Amino acid sequence: MRFNPDRRGALVSLGASLVASGLAQTGPVQAAAEPRLESASANHLRELSQVLAGTPRRRDFKAVPMILNNPDFWDGAALATLLAYKGGPKQAWDNTDLAGPWLKGMRNSMNAQIWSFKEPNFLCVSATHGSAHLALFDQDMWDKYQLGKYAGRNITRNTFIATPPASSHDLADLDSAESLLLKNKSIPVLQRRGAVFMACHNAIWELAERLVGAEQNPDHLQVDAIAAELTNHLIPDVVLTPGVVATLVRLQESGFAYSR
Repeated sequence: MRFNPDRRGALVSLGASLVASGLAQTGPVQAAAEPRLESASANHLRELSQVLAGTPRRRDFKAVPMILNNPDFWDGAALATLLAYKGGPKQAWDNTDLAGPWLKGMRNSMNAQIWSFKEPNFLCVSATHGSAHLALFDQDMWDKYQLGKYAGRNITRNTFIATPPASSHDLADLDSAESLLLKNKSIPVLQRRGAVFMACHNAIWELAERLVGAEQNPDHLQVDAIAAELTNHLIPDVVLTPGVVATLVRLQESGFAYSR
């Protein structure tokens, strides 16, 4: 299904109106109310974060098909809002290796853009697939489906979503922040600084197939049901796409620089 620009505009307007009216969906996919960590002068980035946080994500699937042909199956409004972002610069990271330096690369890019190049509205996006996608599932899924078996390098828990003890530090004080948040590369801290993590339906479906094939399927579910359950357990504030590789094309069309 080709995404209609008019529908994109309608989805963006829906997300903004939900925030303004206070009717945005809350639930498991919404992050806890934590202090935002964008730079004080990052007006565009703060607005984007506010709209994305208030835009509904559906996480009550019972089954999902392999190929998605309707934005109702992914986070259509949130993705449209992201593609329409008017601030910048904008960078999309093609992240595939869970055990690699992907989060450090994003963190370093954000630090240099914001503090060195004085670009407070810099938007850093993770187009997440491959083994890196495992970091986007909550610990319940790691435990139930023994996802550590697919993580490699003796990674047994989803430590990528751990919140550090200094997570409320004031980034306005750069000198004292350097040893705290500006060195931190956990997903929740990067999100609170304005980074966006995109999930991939294709990666979810392929993982579900592997789990069925390996008989790591305690409820004896079909692939479409496991894919639905994994989708329902994406960590807060993730933007689900119908496929990250295809979405990278949309991001580049919208002015995002490609990096990997």
